[in-house]
Amino acid sequence: MKQISSIQNPYIKSLVLLQDKAKNRKQTGTFIIEGKREIEIAIKGGYTIQTVLFYPEICTEIEAKKVIKSVDFIEINKEVFQKLAYRDTTEGILAIAETKSMQLSDLKLSDNPLILIAEAPEKPGNIGALLRTADAANLDAVIIANPKSDLYNPNIVRSSVGCLFTNQIATGTTAEIINYLKGKNINFYCATLQNSTSYHTQDYTTPTALVVGTEATGLTQEWRDAATQNIIIPMQGEIDSMNVSVAAAILIFEAKRQRGF
Repeated sequence: MKQISSIQNPYIKSLVLLQDKAKNRKQTGTFIIEGKREIEIAIKGGYTIQTVLFYPEICTEIEAKKVIKSVDFIEINKEVFQKLAYRDTTEGILAIAETKSMQLSDLKLSDNPLILIAEAPEKPGNIGALLRTADAANLDAVIIANPKSDLYNPNIVRSSVGCLFTNQIATGTTAEIINYLKGKNINFYCATLQNSTSYHTQDYTTPTALVVGTEATGLTQEWRDAATQNIIIPMQGEIDSMNVSVAAAILIFEAKRQRGF
């Protein structure tokens, strides 16, 4: 079995770049997953694992091979592990995985889909929370319009707690996504302050997409003009917006309630 004990090793240097640079993830079509549970969820979600690195003082070879078999294994020391690990509680194991296509055309929807769309979310924590909510509700898909972040950013992988791998995810421009929804006869309801009606008055029992924007600027005019209906969550306090993941959860579970789940 191969062993690497130097952070100056060319392969380790390439992995550091993979953690730090979206350009390198895009060029190689790979990214890093940390932790046993996350790796297991990625495998279940159909991701291809190329290589596993393990630090034997935390995760033995036997334990690593319980997570996955039939891939290349590399034993690393503490210094290399600490250089690559993005968080302290990584359980001594990392995997190099292949990215997936996130084209709208790749989505496989049910006959009566429920979809979450987020326009230009930036904060990894918010994206992770949106993906966790989508997983909890077993949505058909999550679509990111005009993405500002690489979804294989280690902060997003971490904050999603593996839900990056459990959801169907696609990205596209606002225009592409609107055309996609209209082509599939999917109604879409945009959470916005302007020209809106209360969210609970709408019917989400037919093919539906729920669209949320950023807390700072909300949804762009293009979404508001094209919406089946603009909707609002009534608020009784002093502010007129809430965290995007919280707002999305309220809308999603109202739709689930209406659908009897």
